[in-house]
Amino acid sequence: MVRENEIRPGEIAVDPPPATDAGLIFIGRIHTPWTSRLTAPRQGRPDGPLCRIEIFSPWVPALEGVERYPRIEVIYWLHLSRRDLVQQSPANDGTARGTFSLRSPVRPNPIGTAIAHLVRIEDATVFVRGLDCLDGTPLLDLKPDRSLFTPIAPPQRGDFETGDCLR
Repeated sequence: MVRENEIRPGEIAVDPPPATDAGLIFIGRIHTPWTSRLTAPRQGRPDGPLCRIEIFSPWVPALEGVERYPRIEVIYWLHLSRRDLVQQSPANDGTARGTFSLRSPVRPNPIGTAIAHLVRIEDATVFVRGLDCLDGTPLLDLKPDRSLFTPIAPPQRGDFETGDCLR
């Protein structure tokens, strides 16, 4: 059975460096049916439960125009997650992989993202389906789903050549 904050066989934890202020501001709070990582789904589903995103003042006017998008990217802070594992064993089978190769909530900077299906907006509350985070999760940002947009510029010579980022 999975337990919160356990170290499984094959996992490696490190002592992280001291925190520095990244200047993050929580702009709201997410309300979901889940209070424990043990009961939360691993991925949100479009037919999942209705969840509420509460937007704090003074950020409410930033919601103007969001209703035009059927899907929004919800970016949130996984405030209850460990931050010290560099190797994880998600299947608890004794094998481990690097944290950056997983979608685990355990990360050095526990930022979560979900593509949520917009149901409606009422005043300072956004109602969505498709979340997988815990009740009370702090909200970092909302954005229209980027797959709804076409690229601003057409592809240019060199866009797909290998090695471009190595210079």
